[in-house]
Formats: sequence, structure tokens, C-alpha cells
Amino acid sequence: MNSRSSNDIKAEAQRLGFFACGISKAGRVSEEEENHLRSWLARGMNADMEWMNNYLEKRLDPRLLMDGLQSIVSVAISYVPGKTLPEGEPQIAAYALGQDYHEVVKQKLRELAAFVYGAKGIASANFRVFVDTGPVLERYWAAQAGLGWVGKNRQLIIPHAGSMFFLGELFLDFELDYDAPMPNRCGTCHKCLDHCPTHALSADRQFDSTLCLSYQTIENRKELSEEARQKMGNTIYGCDICQTVCPWNRFATPNNIPEFQPKEELLHMTLDRWKQLSLDDYRRIFKGSAVKRVKYEGLMRNISNLFCKFTP
Repeated sequence: MNSRSSNDIKAEAQRLGFFACGISKAGRVSEEEENHLRSWLARGMNADMEWMNNYLEKRLDPRLLMDGLQSIVSVAISYVPGKTLPEGEPQIAAYALGQDYHEVVKQKLRELAAFVYGAKGIASANFRVFVDTGPVLERYWAAQAGLGWVGKNRQLIIPHAGSMFFLGELFLDFELDYDAPMPNRCGTCHKCLDHCPTHALSADRQFDSTLCLSYQTIENRKELSEEARQKMGNTIYGCDICQTVCPWNRFATPNNIPEFQPKEELLHMTLDRWKQLSLDDYRRIFKGSAVKRVKYEGLMRNISNLFCKFTP
């Protein structure tokens, strides 16, 4: 029988390195959220990422993911890098500079679960952990748990901390004290909309994945769109523009988590070295990295486009 309180869980989450932790009551998402998601999918805004259509009912009601689910513990952990790639050289989205966040955050959530149930009770406990690995609307639930709000850039924004955070969830089968959602504080700011190179974002909360440079350079297995080739700048994996221009990210502070720090070899990469990147180099540099998602061929496609732009 668990005896941990909401405050106990939050204190342990902080000890484990999570920047923020909140708790919401599990249930079906709001009618507004459901209508928005259904409309977004119906309009094909998910590009060719068909997996987003899978398990729709479970996305809308997480209680279908775990019998007896009562509480959703949402956590956020910063990925603001302490070191960045050299200015003027090819860039990689900040979240992928270190080790793959999925297992790092999952392990911390398992440790949080062990604290909740006790080392002896965890083997028979009824819980689940998610880190961008299941049909969970993690930004929605983080907002419901009072961590922040979903901004116009479609990222969860934590006040006085910004949006560069990995999110995760711990599903529990008992009730706790729940946090209140936080009101949206983007106000009249629209910098992310103005600076998105391909206009993937719009004021009516729409987000067109097909246009997004992150989709184009990571998820897209085909040739880059003409617009992506023209607008991707010197970034060969992902895009951080809608975050870097967000005023809330001026408060962001670098994380000190060893797993999220870039390898020294990565910090010394230059345009010429990227062009000559071999499959063995790729496997060595990005072992255990989220960059593996794009695969070697996809990364070289992006690099080739960049090299053509910078070669007379």
C-alpha cells in the first residue's frame, strides 16, 4: 500500500534532477483538445507520420492505457546544453546534442516509481512510465498538471524557465492531491510565428508538420522539400528557431546532467568533417543518440544540401 503524498513525490522528483513535477487526475481530454486533435489529423497536418493516427482513443483517454489509472505525474527535465556546436559550423537541435533522452528520463521515472512504492513493492505495483514512447498527449497532461502552458510554438512553456524540456509521465493507480492548470501567458507575443522559416505555425494553433524543418530533416525519408532546402540554414538535424526566439527562453539555464552533454568529438566537427562523415563515424559519434532516428542516409542528405549551399 502506497503512503507517499503528492509533496513527497514532487520532492523526490526534484532530487532525481527533474526541474518541475505536477500531478493531474486521469480522465478523457477536454472536448476542445479532442476536437483540435481530430481536426488536425483529418487535415493531414501529421504529414506521413501515420503512427499519429494509431491508438487515437488511447490518446484521448489514457485510462485505456492502464487498468485502474487514477493519477498522472508529469515531469520536465531541462536539455539546455552547457556547450554548443561552434558558431558558423553545421548545427544540431539542442535536444539531440547529448544521449537519447528516452532511456535517461525513463530510468529516472522508474526510480521515482521505486520511491513511491518502495523497493520491495515495486515488482508487483501497477504503474507505467512514458517518455515520448506511447500514445500520450504529454504537453496536454503537463499543462493540466500545472507545469506550464502550450505556447503558440506548440511547446510546453514553463514560466521563467522556457520550453527546452523533455517531458515524461508516471501513471499511478491511486488518487493524490492534484495541481491546477496554468493559464496561457503568451499574451500578444507572436515572435515564434513571425520567425518560423517555413510558416509551419499559425495563430489559430495549427501546426503543419509537412512544412516544419524538424519534420523535413528528421522524420521525412524522402527528398527535402524545395522550401526546406532553401530555409534550413546551417542546421542539419531539427530546428530550434521557434524556441530560441521565445522571450521565455531568455530565462533558460544550462543543465548539468552528464548524459545530456555533447561528446567532445561532436564539438569539434566542421563542415568539411561533416561532408566526409563515414558510416563508422556516424555510428561512433551518435551511439546512443537521438540523431540515430534520421539514419545515416538521411543525415548525409541534409549535409549534402548544406555543403552545396556553402560551396562556391
